[in-house]
Amino acid sequence: MKVTIIAGARPNFMKIAPIIRAIKESSKSGNNISYRLVHTGQHYDQKLSGSFFDELNIPTPDVNLEVGSGSHAAQTAQIMIKFEQELIQHPCDYVLVVGDVNSTMACAIVAKKLHTKVIHVEAGLRSFDLKMPEEINRMVTDAITDLFFTTSDLAGDNLMKAGIPSDAIFFVGNTMIDTLIANLDNLRAPDIFEQQQLQSGNYWIMTLHRPSNVDEAQKLLGLLTLISSNAAGKPVIFPVHPRTANTLKDLGDLPANIIFTDPLPYLEFMYLVKNASAAITDSGGIQEETTYLGIPCITLRENTERPETVTIGSNVLCGFDPEKMKNAFHELNSGNWKKGKIPELWDGKAAERIVETLLL
Repeated sequence: MKVTIIAGARPNFMKIAPIIRAIKESSKSGNNISYRLVHTGQHYDQKLSGSFFDELNIPTPDVNLEVGSGSHAAQTAQIMIKFEQELIQHPCDYVLVVGDVNSTMACAIVAKKLHTKVIHVEAGLRSFDLKMPEEINRMVTDAITDLFFTTSDLAGDNLMKAGIPSDAIFFVGNTMIDTLIANLDNLRAPDIFEQQQLQSGNYWIMTLHRPSNVDEAQKLLGLLTLISSNAAGKPVIFPVHPRTANTLKDLGDLPANIIFTDPLPYLEFMYLVKNASAAITDSGGIQEETTYLGIPCITLRENTERPETVTIGSNVLCGFDPEKMKNAFHELNSGNWKKGKIPELWDGKAAERIVETLLL
């Protein structure tokens, strides 16, 4: 069995690392399974992608399509053009895509039109918000997938409501959590931890990158001001995504307790998350990671495709409502944050289940 694995953007790398490891272990045990790793180059910044291959022991990709940035249409088109040639030259039994980035949808479409079966890891997630490009990517990918691997029962329910037969859906857990568990002992403090004299449990970690939060300068300034004034005097560490950095250039003086830094390698960033008093984010992955770690998470979105992080975990949705944000900060600062728990099968073995299923 030959599997072509697609990695395109930073979140993909955490999800493919344990799958590659599980395939290697299965092959060593005598099973007929191999992989080819295709990096589309959707994220081209070394700090956003390159370091992940080193830190997570991901082998050098067999090919890098070097697509780079562009509009959604331009980037998707370039991925499709380049991946089509790659797949024609290196046919396989399955193309495995993860998550919901442009590479996920583009490579799934190419594979299906070349009569190659598609595996979608993290299938069935839905925010039901078509203003999110990722939601469109998820819906299109799931419409043409052959094997669906899900992180929750709810994701499976979403798929069955869309007409997917239950025997094509496999609830296996969360490969991003596989990576987190495998690296907990390897986390390391970034330089900023000592430079700012941070103390565990006495600072906040923040990430913002979604257009609705960061593309308008005054809206971003308003968010930063509100967060700063409700942070109970604690520093807020803010690794800045390139998209957010573009908007920050247009702003003047910024709150003094928000500490800006470049994007961090995975092991350093997760050290900050694990030791923070709370996280503020609009990222899907951080909602999952904080839920596993039991770290309070304020999500600045109206909806989430990962509702189990709210119903089971430590996450709260605040949208763009200042009053909801203030209430969430009050709950945190008063020590009354809800106690979450870890969702079912988020146990570090999702990738093993995926490979075992493929070999059935």
